[in-house]
This record gives sequence, C-alpha cells and structure tokens, in this order.
Amino acid sequence: MPAFEPAYIKTFKKGMLREKIKIAGKVLSSCQLCPRKCNVDRLSGQTGTCSTGEKAIVSSYNPHFGEEAPLVGRSGSGTIFFTYCNLLCLFCQNYDISHDGHGEEVTAEQLAGIMINLQNIGCHNINFVTPSHVVPQILSAIEIAVENGLEVPLVYNTGGYDSVDTLKLLEGVFDIYMPDFKFWSPEVAETTCKAKDYPEITRRALMEMHRQVGDLVTDENGIALRGLLIRHLILPQGLAGTSEIMKFIAQKISSNSYVNIMTQYRPCGRAAEVKELSARPSQHDFKNAYQAAKKAGITRLDSAKRVFMLW
Repeated sequence: MPAFEPAYIKTFKKGMLREKIKIAGKVLSSCQLCPRKCNVDRLSGQTGTCSTGEKAIVSSYNPHFGEEAPLVGRSGSGTIFFTYCNLLCLFCQNYDISHDGHGEEVTAEQLAGIMINLQNIGCHNINFVTPSHVVPQILSAIEIAVENGLEVPLVYNTGGYDSVDTLKLLEGVFDIYMPDFKFWSPEVAETTCKAKDYPEITRRALMEMHRQVGDLVTDENGIALRGLLIRHLILPQGLAGTSEIMKFIAQKISSNSYVNIMTQYRPCGRAAEVKELSARPSQHDFKNAYQAAKKAGITRLDSAKRVFMLW
C-alpha cells in the first residue's frame, strides 16, 4: 500500500496553493468568507462579526487528547485554537476565547512554525479549531509550512457555519473536515447565535465537505487520513433537533458517516439567558439522542465519553 500523501502537498506541487492564497487574500478587502458577509475591509483593520482583521489570532496550541478517537491515536491531535468566531453561540464553552478575544496575533510565519512544532512532537494531524474566519491566513501559513516539511493531515474543525464558496476554495487542501451540526431549528439558531439560516447553511456545507473528501478513512492503526467527521452536541429538552439531524446525515450525506454525539453540554457564557439552556441535558436526552442515531441507520459513532452529572 503506497504511503499516504496529504492533499495540500499535491496542490502545492502543482502550484495551485499559491493561486488559492491570492484568491482568499482578495476576499479580505470586502470580507465574504463566511455566511455573515460583513463586507468589511479587513486588510485596513476593519472588523466584522469575527472581530478579526488582517492577522489571525491564536489563543493556544497543544497536543489534544480529548478529540475523536481517530484524531487522537497515541500522540494526540495537534490543535490550534483561533480566537473569536463567526457563529458566537451564547452558550459557548470557550466563551473567553470566542467572545472575549483572549489570544495573540500571529504572522503566517509564526502560524507555520506552530504547525511544524506540533508535527515534530508527534501529533497525528494539525487541527484548526474555529477556522472559518481565518481561511486566508491558514492558507498562507500552510504554504510556508510545506516548504519546511509539513506532511501530516490537516483538520478543518468548524462550527458548521461555512460558505460553500469558501469550502470550494479549500478543496485539495484539507483531507479531513470536522463540522458541527448544532441546530435543526432556525428559531433555535436565531436565539442562540443570531443565525437563523444556520440549519440551511450547514446542510449545504456538510454536503460540500462530503463531496470533497467522502466518508472517513483511517490507516491500519485507526488514525484518520481523510474524510468527514460530524459532531453533534446534545442540548437540553431536545433543542438541538437531534432526530432530524441524524436523519439528514444518514439520508443526504451517508449512513456510513462517522458521528460524534457529544454529551458535555453545560451552561456556559450567557446560557442562562435562555431558560431551556440553563441546565444540563438529562439522561433521557442522552438516551433519545443515541436512539435517534441508531434509528436513522448511523452505526459509526465515536466512543461515548464518561459524563459526570452535577445537579
């Protein structure tokens, strides 16, 4: 079996990565990277919903062992947490990063150095967390990192609120997409993140991601090489619309999709502003979510993490 070569290396060798960088960079002058379409000139320091200008802001980076099993392996997933977000859920568990802006600006060279450092300490992949608003910066850093020996798969770890046009620009760069599908109801999406179009946008985004990379493929050790992993966070009282989301995944994406039904919701940030979100999900909520996945025909579920219930 031939050695796996990440898509971005092939794209780099063909000279296509440089063209993608040029296209993405131009978008920043009137930013429409994501569905918010703020149209601000980020190159001159203006900022929109994501509060980010020309440079990406990084809050932290490290080998992460709490991610999905195919990403973690024995040496961890090399996570890079970007500051701010284009979705801004009011219950975000990383509220200090996504809303309050804790982090430091980095150049493309610094971001590339972080990637190489994570690879050198053994991480199985580079996992860009909340990347939707910094795609041009990531592309520029990837080019530099490739020139310095980057060769592990890249993970696009997103909240799911992604423009199909931007995703098409990323074809041939990311081998692994890991989106959330948070809410089925437009009303819930509007209440929690002022994005009534989130369900429709995310459905389109997941279909495009799957078109590019297909179902998850792993190596002989179970480490992810290429494909789609989908996350879904259980919310209290069925607010997430889990049953509908599982049906969509099975019927419109693939019944062979790798899905992580996440059980770690807790009231964070401004969650108390919504009565239904002010408590943790119940055991009944958890049971219903897993039953919905199985009923829809989804069998590739990430191993359930142990959950401690505090009341």
